[in-house]
Amino acid sequence: MTTRPIACTLSPAELRAQRDELLPGLIASALQRVPLPHGIRLVFGATAKRLRQLYAVEQLEKRCCAFLDFRIDLTPGGGALVLDVTGPEGTEAFLESLLAA
Repeated sequence: MTTRPIACTLSPAELRAQRDELLPGLIASALQRVPLPHGIRLVFGATAKRLRQLYAVEQLEKRCCAFLDFRIDLTPGGGALVLDVTGPEGTEAFLESLLAA
């Protein structure tokens, strides 16, 4: 089994240029952030627009951060969208570095 490196394939300049469309922008717009083992849980208001945004970010992130796993849930009653972003050991430090960049 091959292990994917915990790294983004974008250059720092590419990441800065696309920040709002990728995970850093999404993390910044979350109503709530909850640390998870090897990741983060992000909570958003449940709207169709936000659901489309979560899916679009997940599709883009697959290209540059293939080690990340995404899970999108709608809470009972439809009050919130919950995105869990996880990966192998070290993912939480990687996600923290995205916020600091």
